[in-house]
Amino acid sequence: MREGLLPSTVATVLELETSGDKARALTELLGEVFDPTETAVSAFEVETGVTTLSLNAPWKVEIYFATHPDEDAVRDMLRPIVGDSIDSTPFTTVNQKDWVAASLEGLQPVRAGRVLVHGSHDREAVRINDVAIEIAAALAFGTGHHGTTAGCLLALDAELKKRRPRNAIDVGTGTGILALALAKQVKRKVVAGDIDAIAIEVSAHNARINHAPQALDLYVAPGLCHAKANRPRHFDLIFANILAGPLRKLAPAIARALSDDGTVILSGLLEMDVAGVVSAYRHQGLALAQRTSREGWATLVMKRGGAAVRPRRLY
Repeated sequence: MREGLLPSTVATVLELETSGDKARALTELLGEVFDPTETAVSAFEVETGVTTLSLNAPWKVEIYFATHPDEDAVRDMLRPIVGDSIDSTPFTTVNQKDWVAASLEGLQPVRAGRVLVHGSHDREAVRINDVAIEIAAALAFGTGHHGTTAGCLLALDAELKKRRPRNAIDVGTGTGILALALAKQVKRKVVAGDIDAIAIEVSAHNARINHAPQALDLYVAPGLCHAKANRPRHFDLIFANILAGPLRKLAPAIARALSDDGTVILSGLLEMDVAGVVSAYRHQGLALAQRTSREGWATLVMKRGGAAVRPRRLY
């Protein structure tokens, strides 16, 4: 369950509004319970015209199911978090043809630094100096529009103004947006992995339609558990745009793979998750260099120089 990739088909959608803390709890629960190839979740702050960082502000949660779920079972699972209002929240049946059309209609070009993420219907929006990333409409959910992806693209833009990475990896690449944005700018192949084989197929497809079929060195495996990724002190730029729980668990592996002068860009976490994630990486010797917020989601840039690595207990 990760921002940027829907199941290959969508049969049912459940939409509800709640607070930010409950949205976070729902995201973590659904990520633990459901197969990520069958179910996806999106959570984002509802625009009210008032700037607020409160997790009590209204948030919208959208849950997408590849097959129609047991509605009663899902309601029973969510009721302890959102209360009895879930009983009156309808499940909506989605027609696949209508979904593709809706995606196409809703996908507007999104600019983050030099990068422009767009659909095929908006190619005329590309400027001469843009780094354009085209995404097929049926796969457009969350790509570049979600605060986490846009936050990472802006962090990448800032990093490239300082230096050009030699070896980079995108952990949990999803649709491959971040890896492609980097590869097209530095003219070097970027390692990109995901636990979901369908995500890797999508990334490869996106590389082809962006005329960069050799830009990504793809692998299927959890985290960095692959020969292409498990390379100590090798990567001078690491992306990980997933969720707070996996980010904390991946801290030792990411720190091990980071070069001495490397940079880590992390996202997929709500503001209330920041302290725990920063602490996990500080214990691996990384320090917070920059923190930004977009649409209620935080993006962290971390570099070596944090607390000493915590000793491992042997008993």
